[in-house]
Amino acid sequence: CGATPVMADQALATAKGCMGCHQLAAKVVGPSYNDVAAKYKGDASAKAMLVDKVINGGVGTWGQIPMPANKLMGVTEADAAKIVDWILSL
Repeated sequence: CGATPVMADQALATAKGCMGCHQLAAKVVGPSYNDVAAKYKGDASAKAMLVDKVINGGVGTWGQIPMPANKLMGVTEADAAKIVDWILSL
């Protein structure tokens, strides 16, 4: 069933705490995942940049509220890649 991988990656994002600051359609602390997907649609370099941002944190792209370095919270590069693939598929 086509929805299973998407749900699995949303579950991973939830398990890793991402949904505390991001939601699918609404800005919370950070941008909505739909906004992220729209901003980077068709950008071949987006995945690597976003995986790096998830792992190491960053600030400035969406305002001055910093995104923490999620590697400190147990998010691996493989986890980040799965989550970013899911976000970019939205």
